[in-house]
Amino acid sequence: MKNNRRLKWLAGPYAVWAAGFIIIPLLMIVYYAFTSQDNGGFTLANFSSVFNGSTMKALGLSILLAVVSTLICLILAYPLAMILSEMSMSSTSFIVLIFILPMWMNFLLRTFAWQTLLEKNGVINTLLSLINLPPLDIINTPSAIILGMVYNFLPFMVLPIYNVLIKIDKDVINAARDLGANAVQTFVHVTLPLTVPGIISGITMVLIPSLTTFVISDLLGGGKILLIGNMIEQQFKQLNNWNVGSAMSMVLLIFVVITMVIEGKYDKDGEGTAF
Repeated sequence: MKNNRRLKWLAGPYAVWAAGFIIIPLLMIVYYAFTSQDNGGFTLANFSSVFNGSTMKALGLSILLAVVSTLICLILAYPLAMILSEMSMSSTSFIVLIFILPMWMNFLLRTFAWQTLLEKNGVINTLLSLINLPPLDIINTPSAIILGMVYNFLPFMVLPIYNVLIKIDKDVINAARDLGANAVQTFVHVTLPLTVPGIISGITMVLIPSLTTFVISDLLGGGKILLIGNMIEQQFKQLNNWNVGSAMSMVLLIFVVITMVIEGKYDKDGEGTAF
């Protein structure tokens, strides 16, 4: 009993941190979303701004690009995670370290790097011109935003899947082979179902930041392609309208909560947790 009480006391600093940086900001968002900018009274008018044409277009485009980026990350990450899980521990540790090393660099700098690479007179087009190939006109397009999302968030898909794969008992795989299953059947009926928690966790960890990003669309979209994150940023920073910005944030929060509920349903034991 004394040990349990001590452990509860150790959780005190986190409770203070959570209250100050999670609960209170969320309560502020809820307050501003349901109050008028003019008199501070209760209103639902802020949400009407969310459902106008430009905001709905930005929300729809955000969902589309986030889903496409997540699918690309999944297609790239699963084979890579399988390869890493089959390698020796020392080799795997080194390769994983190299793979996650860019994550230690500032997110903004990584995105700036891709802007430099993709711009019309950038590194890639300069190299293409040297070998007499046509230039890539990809900067300031949705494709550039997807590329930036995939580059920045791919490790968040690889690590949960890898974490689940290395936990699979090899005897289960061998048992399937002994019962006559070939490589494809073993993967479809054994490996893939066992890695569902990692897949769901990876999808959540990629989909949510892809859906809420605004830096990538600002830099690689050239400010010409507005996502819902950019609309929220404009409301807070440029228009100084915290009420409408908070209403937009609450609508976006609904998608985040739905995604996390789905993750909780399929990964109850936290098997796909990568960190």
